[in-house]
Amino acid sequence: MSVVESFLSAEEEAQVVDAIRKAEKQTSGEIRVHLENYKGEDITSRCKQIFHLLKMDTTEAHNGVIVYVAVNLKQFYIYGDKGIHTKVGDSFWQSTRDIILEDFKQGDFAKGLSKGVLQIGNVLETYFPWHAKDANELSDEISKI
Repeated sequence: MSVVESFLSAEEEAQVVDAIRKAEKQTSGEIRVHLENYKGEDITSRCKQIFHLLKMDTTEAHNGVIVYVAVNLKQFYIYGDKGIHTKVGDSFWQSTRDIILEDFKQGDFAKGLSKGVLQIGNVLETYFPWHAKDANELSDEISKI
């Protein structure tokens, strides 16, 4: 089993997907979690590449957010499209990173990801509340490479 496949158990993966679905019920924003066995050095650039590959930059309100995890490097990065980033700025991403990191340090990756996703959902709800005409534009499943 690869390092990516073993990062979360099936139950833990379901827990994270549940958090994504719960968070997205209150907002028109889109949240994705991506796991990868990344061989490069700059995870920030890679995260932005994956953001584009997953078509997260095509949401109508530019309110997509990705939590990118380079599993083998034990690093992660959170990136939000311009619609949400202009509203919250760098301090929000840093505070969300700290929330996730607290549980990651304890080895509870599913809990950290879930808490981070719910935090992101709360702020997306503030600036991009759900409306009856909203559609889920992107998959809620965890993507993996």
